[in-house]
Amino acid sequence: MSVAAVTTGLGKPKSSEATPAADRRRIRTAFAFLAPSLVGVVLFLVIPVILVIILSLTQWNLLTPLKWVGFSNYANIFKYDAFGHSLLVTAYYVVLNIPIQTVVALGLALLLNNKLRGSAFVRIVAVLPFLATPVAMSVVWTWFFDPTNGIVNQLLGHIGIAGPAWLSDAATAMPIVAFANIWQYAGYNMLFFLAGLQAIPPSMYEAASLDGAGKLSQFRRITLPLLRPALLFVLVTGVIGSFQVFDTAFVLTNGGPGNATTVANLNIYNTAFQGFRIGEASAMSVILFLVILVVTVLQFTYFNRRTTYEMV
Repeated sequence: MSVAAVTTGLGKPKSSEATPAADRRRIRTAFAFLAPSLVGVVLFLVIPVILVIILSLTQWNLLTPLKWVGFSNYANIFKYDAFGHSLLVTAYYVVLNIPIQTVVALGLALLLNNKLRGSAFVRIVAVLPFLATPVAMSVVWTWFFDPTNGIVNQLLGHIGIAGPAWLSDAATAMPIVAFANIWQYAGYNMLFFLAGLQAIPPSMYEAASLDGAGKLSQFRRITLPLLRPALLFVLVTGVIGSFQVFDTAFVLTNGGPGNATTVANLNIYNTAFQGFRIGEASAMSVILFLVILVVTVLQFTYFNRRTTYEMV
């Protein structure tokens, strides 16, 4: 072989572009890995959502054949005050739950981020309530706040205070429902704040300290801005979960006293499985979904303009 041939062969660059066959193989491999999750999403999310939308346009009591009624169910659910009131009760629960839960979670994260002795044990204890089911925790809190034999009223009785009927009083029932949720989920949300705090470079605090910034100024100008991605996640998931609350209110108060704790999901449940108005309950579900969607979009819009995802 001549030197020219060798030189020509060595100098010819190899093609770095993938062949169509290789692209197809990569696509098939990707779909093979994604298939289990995609099947689950389609079966347990997409199809149920489509069915609920279809049912919201029908009249059905689980026994008789479906009857197409169009948008009559949407008009009927707002004809009476029950569903509108349940949305207001749910909004009240969200306002009670989310701010306190977020502040408690952030406070715990700031405390544990100092790496004090025993912080690992405190972290485990704070997360333990999240591992229990809401129904089991609600049963425990029902016993705690029992007006006669509950431990809370017994402790108050020892100091001469007559405890109220916590879960039978409209003024205290919803705060107790919110308290049960805060106690269960604050430690879980604390983990996200703690991860965000540990991702902030210590050099930023050192530089701020050299510039004369105090602890409060460092918190306002460094910690909070750089925690906004974690805060966005905690708020979005917390608000979605709070709008969907059901089990805690169902076990603790069953919507009472009166309808003071009848949240939207509990109203949907009662409409579907006690009133057997499946079409109206489905229409309520669609409206609740749209409310959650609007609130979530507003949260993302607000935070996307103010959030930094990279630390320089």
